[in-house]
Amino acid sequence: MSRRNVQRFEERARSLGLTLPQCRVLLYLANNEGISQVHLAEITDIEPMTLVRILDRMESDGWLERRADPADRRARRLYLKAEGKPLVEDIWRLVELTRQEAFAGIPKKQAELLITLLEKVQRNLATLDPLAASAAAPKANKPGRRRTPASKSRRAGRGSRS
Repeated sequence: MSRRNVQRFEERARSLGLTLPQCRVLLYLANNEGISQVHLAEITDIEPMTLVRILDRMESDGWLERRADPADRRARRLYLKAEGKPLVEDIWRLVELTRQEAFAGIPKKQAELLITLLEKVQRNLATLDPLAASAAAPKANKPGRRRTPASKSRRAGRGSRS
């Protein structure tokens, strides 16, 4: 089920010229401005070397910028640029369209319950792996910012995006 959902989303993302990892990076970055590359690799579950290539391309496309970390001269902090923000909105639209297809014919309350249960299973499994648990831990959202893709899924069926 998950594989088919991802495949459907990837088909849609190709219409924007994006891959699934690029979409994940943009969504997490939009909600976690100033995140380090290392932390972004952890929460997106993208290998650091792969993430560097993705970030290089996005930076050259003008979607994000890297800034020196004032606390650690070796680290870089990531920020979404104005050119990247419309892409984030486009990605959320694709997420919502894919979700609507997946939940077609399922009453809203049942869809919400399913999402809640699956998130609980995911948290349970994450606690079995200490490294995964730290990456899956909910992040505090800044006021006025979108929720992370995982936390948005709790609001399925209420017109939200996941």
